[in-house]
Amino acid sequence: IAPTLDTVKFISKGMEIPIEEILRILDDEQEFKIKEEAPKFSSNPAVVLVYGTIPAGIPMEMIEDIIDTEEIDANMLKGGKEYFGLRIKGNSMFPDYLDGDTIILEKVEDCESGQDCVVMVNGNDGTFKKVIKDEVKQTLKLQPINTTLDENGNFLYEPITFTKEEIDKLPVRVIGKVVELRRKK
Repeated sequence: IAPTLDTVKFISKGMEIPIEEILRILDDEQEFKIKEEAPKFSSNPAVVLVYGTIPAGIPMEMIEDIIDTEEIDANMLKGGKEYFGLRIKGNSMFPDYLDGDTIILEKVEDCESGQDCVVMVNGNDGTFKKVIKDEVKQTLKLQPINTTLDENGNFLYEPITFTKEEIDKLPVRVIGKVVELRRKK
């Protein structure tokens, strides 16, 4: 019988073993199965943990509870790459990303300008935006893609721009770039 996600979390906390290690052990023993409706891959699947929600709006403290799992192709892990998942909350990245979508992110410390990323501001505040870098001005802009206007004709979702000094002082840092979007009906 496969353990539930709650059981795995309980064991992880009680034995002070990272949950990722328990999931790896269970997966290696081919007994691990958190949810029946998980997509099936023709190649060897790997489990990605979905850590709560990420605001697609203003930066807010990220929730780091494990709320779900997603499977990815194990070939994605080649080269030591690591992944995590987050559930989107908010509409600033509409229409490409909807409230409730799950994004699979590669753990990175930097990105190319124009990539959709999760960015931490002030250590605990995370947000999901398109990252626009201006190398000349040495600024980083977190750009929503939703172009909805309010009743006064102003954008409902405004970009947030950080200077080099703010990036270093706050700090502002990229923690993941989107590699997949998962949407459920």
